[in-house]
Amino acid sequence: ITKFQSSTKKKMHSVKEKVSNAAAAGKEHVDILKAKAEEKAEKAVARTREEKRIAEEVRKAKEAEAKMELHQAKARHAAETLQSKQSHLIGPHGHHHGTHTVGVHQGQQNPVVGSTIPTTGTVAPTYPLGGYPPSHGHI
Repeated sequence: ITKFQSSTKKKMHSVKEKVSNAAAAGKEHVDILKAKAEEKAEKAVARTREEKRIAEEVRKAKEAEAKMELHQAKARHAAETLQSKQSHLIGPHGHHHGTHTVGVHQGQQNPVVGSTIPTTGTVAPTYPLGGYPPSHGHI
């Protein structure tokens, strides 16, 4: 992948995230308008103050749910964009491009230095984080 192609893909993911967020915001707006219309209809047939108050509380709950769904969708879109960006850091043969993490495979979290890696039972290196990893015979 050329530098231009990589830059274009990053921009596309950003645009895709923005479009997805805009669609989610539109859905939230529609859900809120729908809740308000339902509240109005419920209040029209309500006979007591309590029934009207219940209709208002139901509307508020539906609005809060719509806002929660919007935030969940935005978080999902951001995670998809991040995952896509991270997948571009891995080369065609599984080699990392850019940053290099010792002893960690794609999809695993970075282990704490000197701790046991649960999937393999091995111990992560204990050299200082700011230092250099042990050489592999290369000078």
